[in-house]
Amino acid sequence: MSDTTPQLPSPSPAPSPETHVIDYRAAEQLLAARDPRGAVKLLDSVIAAHPENTAARLLRARAFFAAAQLRPAALEFELVLEREPDNAFAHFALARTHERSGRPEQARKHFRLAAALDPRPEYLAAARFEE
Repeated sequence: MSDTTPQLPSPSPAPSPETHVIDYRAAEQLLAARDPRGAVKLLDSVIAAHPENTAARLLRARAFFAAAQLRPAALEFELVLEREPDNAFAHFALARTHERSGRPEQARKHFRLAAALDPRPEYLAAARFEE
């Protein structure tokens, strides 16, 4: 007598740390290929599993910015800066986000912080210290 009970597919295993690294790298590629929404989608699961991962949050903030989702971008950049207040790039990117949102005073503050932390020419030019 044979067993004719249909076999249910086994549940997918929980994502492993390796899966999250793969998703992170794939999100970088999607962002580079101008698919920021696809990048955000991949990063959501990475951040859900590793909410403390600042690199993933910074990448998601960049993806939000590229997708013109300025409020979520600002929130992510601010979270990165809470954890890494000396992150010049995060200050610069938050400033660009504020600039696109029509908030010039907040933008100027973060442009100047970025330039003070890292005197790259683009940070110095954006800071407009001579004004």
